[in-house]
Amino acid sequence: MRTRSIGKALPRTATRVALGLALLAVPATAVATTAGPAAPSRPATADHAPHAARAATGLDDPAKKEIAMQLVSSAENSSLDWKAQYKYIEDIGDGRGYTGGIIGFCSGTHDMLELVELYTERKPGNVLAQYLPALREVDGSDSHDGLDPDYTKDWKKAAQDPEFQQAQNDERDRVYFDPAVERGKADGIGVLGQFAYYDALVMHGDGDDGTSFSGIRKRALAKAKPPARGGDEKTYLNAFLDARVWAMKQEEAHSDTSRVDTAQRVFLKNGNLDLHTPLDWKVYGDSYHLG
Repeated sequence: MRTRSIGKALPRTATRVALGLALLAVPATAVATTAGPAAPSRPATADHAPHAARAATGLDDPAKKEIAMQLVSSAENSSLDWKAQYKYIEDIGDGRGYTGGIIGFCSGTHDMLELVELYTERKPGNVLAQYLPALREVDGSDSHDGLDPDYTKDWKKAAQDPEFQQAQNDERDRVYFDPAVERGKADGIGVLGQFAYYDALVMHGDGDDGTSFSGIRKRALAKAKPPARGGDEKTYLNAFLDARVWAMKQEEAHSDTSRVDTAQRVFLKNGNLDLHTPLDWKVYGDSYHLG
């Protein structure tokens, strides 16, 4: 089952601008990398001393990032095999046009357009380049004008190209993964919290409305302080997940909140703030296990 949030102002489109502005408040020392451990972002107080070693590993650690990809894929594709999703594409009838690829790039919410633009910049004349004018025209709508009947076939053909796969990886990181990790580290939250941010960005995008990532975070901050502001991590994450569930329930397509209730909330209740394996969770009634 795939769900996408489009919101009042196409938050996935607004992510490029709004999230960049939001991250201006992130300290320079909190800049995330896409591979390898990062420095702790929590204050070294007595309360947090037991977690000092844990905080040194973020979601951008390669092993943790792989877990994140599998967790998201379980919700987005009902499969742990996220690398099999490069070729995925369909219109799921949610008003966002075609949804495709490893993170659900949408023809109606700008990120699919930017993906194909990046691919074409790197490999001019690729099989999807011919659809750029059409993608620009349908951006912001659910229209298939200029895409049918061969776009989905050509998408699957492009998905066999390692350069297109890499473009998907890079756009996922630029727009969703890296900003989520960076913001999470700035807030002093660990691996699970950074994943909660990432999953929220994937589903809701970012923007000015209350159901975007920034809106969800703002709602959580009104209830609890993150560790970077002296708060308790579990208390803050519970507030964030409460806010996330509220946002999901504002749209019928997101009314099933199991990706929070029987996944992230379970990890939090168990105190697994590092997403250590084994992990057991459910999404949309399906059970998953990582050993």
